Amino acid sequence: MEPDHRERRRRERLNSSSHEHDAERRRRRGHRATDSQGDLLPRPHRSSRNQSDSEWDSPSPRKRRGDSTPSTQRSRQSAPLSLDAIAKLDKVNAKKGGWKGYDYDEQYLKEVRAKEKALEKDRVKEEREERKRERAVESDAAIEAATRRRRESKQRPRAESTRRSAPSDNEGAQRTAAHRMSAHAQPDRRERRRSHASPENDERRRAYEERYTSSEIAEKKERRRQEKAQRMSEKKRRVVSGPLAEEGGVNDEDSSQYMMEKRGGAGAPSEVTEEELAAKKKKKKKILIAIASVLLLLAIIIPVAIVVSKKGSNKGGGGGSGNNQTAGGSSQPSNSNLEGKDPNSVPDADKGGWLDPWSWWDTDDFNVTYTSEKVGGLPVIGLNSTWNDDVQANDKVANLKDDFGYGKNPIRGVNVGGWLNLEPFITPSYFQSYSTLDNIIDEWTLVQKLGGPSQAKSTLEKHYSSFITRQAFVDIRNAGFDHVRIPFGYWMVETYDGDQYVGQVAWRYLLRSIEYARQQGLRINLDMHGAPGSQNGWNHSGRQGVIGWLNGTDGETNANRWLDIHHKLAVFFAQDRYKNIVTMYGLVNEPRMVDLNSDVVITWSQKAITQIRKDGIKAIIVFGDGFRGLDNWKDSPLQSNDDVLLDVHQYVIFNLDQIQLNHTDKLNFACQAWTKQSKRSMDTSTGFGPTMCGEWSQADTDCATYLNDVNIGTRWEGTLDTGNASTAVLEPYCPLKSSACSCASANADPSNYSDAYKKWLYQFAIAQMISFEAGWGWFYWTWKTEKATQWSYQAGIKAGIMPEKTYERNFTCPEDSSDLVNYGKLGLAESY
Repeated sequence: MEPDHRERRRRERLNSSSHEHDAERRRRRGHRATDSQGDLLPRPHRSSRNQSDSEWDSPSPRKRRGDSTPSTQRSRQSAPLSLDAIAKLDKVNAKKGGWKGYDYDEQYLKEVRAKEKALEKDRVKEEREERKRERAVESDAAIEAATRRRRESKQRPRAESTRRSAPSDNEGAQRTAAHRMSAHAQPDRRERRRSHASPENDERRRAYEERYTSSEIAEKKERRRQEKAQRMSEKKRRVVSGPLAEEGGVNDEDSSQYMMEKRGGAGAPSEVTEEELAAKKKKKKKILIAIASVLLLLAIIIPVAIVVSKKGSNKGGGGGSGNNQTAGGSSQPSNSNLEGKDPNSVPDADKGGWLDPWSWWDTDDFNVTYTSEKVGGLPVIGLNSTWNDDVQANDKVANLKDDFGYGKNPIRGVNVGGWLNLEPFITPSYFQSYSTLDNIIDEWTLVQKLGGPSQAKSTLEKHYSSFITRQAFVDIRNAGFDHVRIPFGYWMVETYDGDQYVGQVAWRYLLRSIEYARQQGLRINLDMHGAPGSQNGWNHSGRQGVIGWLNGTDGETNANRWLDIHHKLAVFFAQDRYKNIVTMYGLVNEPRMVDLNSDVVITWSQKAITQIRKDGIKAIIVFGDGFRGLDNWKDSPLQSNDDVLLDVHQYVIFNLDQIQLNHTDKLNFACQAWTKQSKRSMDTSTGFGPTMCGEWSQADTDCATYLNDVNIGTRWEGTLDTGNASTAVLEPYCPLKSSACSCASANADPSNYSDAYKKWLYQFAIAQMISFEAGWGWFYWTWKTEKATQWSYQAGIKAGIMPEKTYERNFTCPEDSSDLVNYGKLGLAESY
C-alpha cells in the first residue's frame, strides 16, 4: 500500500465519530501503566464496552529479527517506563483529551522514585557482574585453548602454515567452547528468533506501518541505527581472547591488554596453566633431589678412594701413569723409614714444605728427622750427620780423601742430564703426548701445561725419584767412571714471581745423589745448567726463546740473582763434608757468547769467581767457552785465577761442515783435529790453559727425537725448520746430500744395527775419549735416555757400542789416518 493512500485513510478515520476512541486505543495498545518495579497501576475507566481486555493487555509490538539485542544490553523499549516518562505521557494524553491520567500523591511518587533509583543501581551492578563473569569465562576458555595448543604442538609439531590452512581438532574444540560460552551468555536468543518468524508478528508489523508516517518511521530507523552503532562501539571495546581471537574476531593487542590487566602487570600474557606450573615445580624438585644424591655419593666415594689409594701406596703399589712410567717409573718407594716417626714433630709453619718429610714422595735413604737447620740459607734436611770419604772409584784413580791429581790424571766422567732439569730429547715422553698447537717445548711450558708449579710438583718429584737412583751410581762406577756431572736449574734453590718451575724439590735429590756418589767413590762436578732469564735461550736452560741473562731489560737483574744463588750454594758446599767430593764447581753452562757481549760475560764470570772463593769454595771452578772457539781464549783475563778450568763441548752434528763428513773422515776428525785442538788449548802460549770436554756423544747424526728442539726437524734430512732463514736447514746434509738421507737406521733399535755401524760407533767413541784426554779429560753426555741410544752410555754398553770400562778400550787412533778403516768398503751406507 502506497504511503499517500494510507495517509488519506488515516485522516478519514480521524474525522469519523469514533476517532477519539480509536486513537486512544492505538496509543495505549501494548502499554499498561506500571510503576518502576513493573507492578500494574489501576486501570482507567473504559470509554467503550466494545474494547476487550485482550486489546488492553496486548504486548507491545515486537521488533524485527535484526533489531534484537543481547540480554546483557537492555534496550530502552524493553525496560520499564520511568515515573517521569509516565507523567509526561499522561500530560500528552490529557491535552489530546483521549485519556485521563491518574492523580498520585507526592509521598507515593517519592517512594516510587527511591525504589526506581535503587533498582537501577542494582541493575547496573548486575550488568557489571555479568560482564565480569563473561570475561572470566572467556579468559578460562582462552587459557584452556592455549594449553591444548601447546600440548598439541609438543605431540605433533607442525609448520605454522599447515596449522593455518588446516584447522586442527583442537581449534574445533575451541570454537565449540566459544559457541557454548555464547549460548551461556544469551540463552533465549533462539526462542526470540523463532517468535519473530510467527504470522502474528507479520500482522503487528503491518499495523506498525499503518500507525506511523514515513517520516516517523525513518526517524525511528535512524535512532535505532545510532543505538546499534553505539552498541557495536561498546562491543569493540570489550576484550575477547581464546577461540574468538583465533578466528579473527578481535585484535591481538586488545587480547594482550586484557591479559595484562587481568594479571596486574605488563608484558605478553602467559600461557602457563596452574597444572603446568605444578608439574614444573615437581620436575625441578626431582632434579634437585637427584643432584643432592649424586653429591652425597661422591662425598662418600672420594674419601674412601683416597684412603684406599694411600694404603696401596704405602705398600709400594701406588704410582702415577702415562709419561711418568716411561720416564723412569712411578711406583712409590716404601718410605719405611717414616714408621715410628711423629708427623707432629714438624711445626705447622713447615708442614707441606721442603722441610716436611711427610710431604715427600720418596724418603728412602733420607734422614727423616725434622730439622730447620740451614747453611747458607739452604736446609740440611735429609742428611745424616756422618759420612765416609775413604772410598775409591777404581784402581786408576785416587781415593776420595786423597788429591785426585787434576791435570795429570784424566777425568773420565758422565753427565746425568735430563734429570734435575728436563731436556726433551732425553725424556721425550713428557713432551710427545702434546700436539704442536700446545707448544710444550721445555720445562717452563710443561709446568704451565700441568697447571703450574703446585700441580706439576707430583709429576716432577716422581721423575727425580726414579730416573736416577742409587743403582745408577753403582752402574756408573762399574762402567769405569770416576766423576759425575750433575746439571740443575736455579729453581732448585730459588724461584721468582711468575716462574713456571717447581721450586726447591730437586734440592734434597741433589744432596742424596751426592751421598750415593760418595758411597761409590765418585767425585762431583756441580753444573749450573739453567740461569735466571736463560743464558742461551735453549730448552735445556729451562726456557727456550730469548736470552734474558746479561741481556735485555732484566738482564742485569737476572745476573745478580745468579750471583745470589751462587752465594748460597758456595757457602753450603764449602762445608767440610763436601770438600773431598764436590771437587768441581761450575759457573754457568753454555753461555751463548756468540750472541751476548763477551766482555760483559767475562766480567760477570770474574765477579762470580771472586765471590765464590770468598764464600769458601776451594774446588776447581769451571766456566764455559761460550762457543767462541778454544783458540780465542788465549790471553783471557780469567787466566789470572788459580784452579779455573775451561769447559768445551764437542759434537760433529751441529756443524754443517762436520755433519756432512763420511764415516771415515769423522773418525779421523775425532782422532786428529780434536786431539790437536785440546793440546793447543792446554798450552797457555796458544790457548787458555786447563781445558776439558764437559759434553760429547758418539752420535753421528742429529736424528734423535727432539734433539734440535721439539718438532723442529733435522739437518741430516734437511727438515730443520727453525723459522729463521739464518739457522734453518731445509736441504739434506747427510754425506750424500740427497733425498736418500734418512734417520730411520740411526733411530732404529740398536739390535738392528749392522756390524759395520756398531764397529764405527765404538771406534768413534774411543777416538773422542783419546782426544779429550789430551786435555784434563771428559764427561760423556749422558748416562741415561729413554730411547736415544747414541746419547746414553748405559744403553751403549748394553748395545755393545761402548766399552764396558771407560779405561778398557779395544781401539787406538793410528798416527797415520790412512790406516783407519774405510767404512765405505765395509758397506756402511752414508745415508742410512
